[in-house]
Amino acid sequence: METTQLTIVAGAFLFAALVKGVTGLGFSTTALPFLVYALGIKEALPLLIIPSITSNLIVMRDAGQFRPTALRFRWLYLAVAPGIVSGLWLLHWLDPIVSSAVLGIALILYCMTAWLQPDFRLGRRVARTLEIPVGFATGLINGLTGSQVMPVLPFLLSLQLERNRFIQAINISFTLSSLVMAIGLWKLGLMTLQSVEVSLLGLVAVFIGVRFGSHVRHWLSPVAFRSAVLIILTALGVGLIVRLVL
Repeated sequence: METTQLTIVAGAFLFAALVKGVTGLGFSTTALPFLVYALGIKEALPLLIIPSITSNLIVMRDAGQFRPTALRFRWLYLAVAPGIVSGLWLLHWLDPIVSSAVLGIALILYCMTAWLQPDFRLGRRVARTLEIPVGFATGLINGLTGSQVMPVLPFLLSLQLERNRFIQAINISFTLSSLVMAIGLWKLGLMTLQSVEVSLLGLVAVFIGVRFGSHVRHWLSPVAFRSAVLIILTALGVGLIVRLVL
């Protein structure tokens, strides 16, 4: 990996960690499009595994309620793994530009959900019925694009869970997805020693970014900062789609 590429990776990690420190916005979702532009989607995905799992475990420890949450959404989580396997199979065979365009669509949908925060509620029976298809679809999109938030984010929002239960539920999904992705990427030959080394070095940027972001939060409006980041992610998502069209 060239010095320029390493600099971009470190900058993406630092910016994503800063965003997470200020607003709580997902680390992987923010860093991924920058890495895809710089390296390509297949090269970018392995770099996010270790930082993503590390940040998720910290959040899960603070949220509590791990066991009851894991049992409550067990069918959703079990469906994620075969979805990721299917997505990785598509990633292996599709043109990377196509996978990047799908990532662009996922980013735009994520930003729309974050902006609009739709206030709808699923009934308990309907939610139970949707757990397996939502889990599989989340894994499929994750395996193909690296994005872990769709459609599990709007699904969990529709259940109107208590805050810590929601944080725990979505981070269990993120962590499980990252672990399965790590195995799948290793099987495809994409998870290499170099990617692990870069990820470990990236933890330094993550730590600095999160700590600095927590201080910035006191004098910068989180709402304004979050809106600016969503605008950036939307623009990057549109750019990934335009690349396919062109």
